[in-house]
Amino acid sequence: MSNQGVVVCGPTDESGACCPGLLTAPLDEGQAVELAKVFKALGDPVRLRLLSMIASRAGGEVCVCDLTPAFDLSQPTISHHLKLLRQAGLIDCERRGTWVYYWLVPEMTDRLAGILSRPTGEPLPGPAASAGAAS
Repeated sequence: MSNQGVVVCGPTDESGACCPGLLTAPLDEGQAVELAKVFKALGDPVRLRLLSMIASRAGGEVCVCDLTPAFDLSQPTISHHLKLLRQAGLIDCERRGTWVYYWLVPEMTDRLAGILSRPTGEPLPGPAASAGAAS
C-alpha cells in the first residue's frame, strides 16, 4: 500500500531545512493547511495510542492483529484510525497475506519535531520582551 501522506512543508532551504519552525518564522497559508491535517490526525487519543504502539514496537513494525486487541473498539474503527494516520503521512503499511503491517514514517515525525522546536539556546519571544519594547 502506498503512503498517501501530506507534505508538511515545501522544498528545503539552503541549510537543508524543510521549512521554518513555528518559533522562527510564520507559516504561510499552504504550510498551515498541510500541518493542520497532521495535527488533526494526532488530535485523537486512539490515534495517538496507535502511533505510539507502532513507533515503540521492537523491530519497527506491527501487525494490525496485535493493535486491535488493545482497544475496546471494532476492527473497522481501528482500521479507520490507521487510515487517517496513513493519510497524514505518519505511518505506512503493507499487506502480507490476510494481515496488514504498519510502521512509523520517521521523516514525518522528524519534520514535526523540527517545526515545533526552536534553535538551541535562543530565548522564546515573550510578553516580557514585548512589554519592554512597548514602554
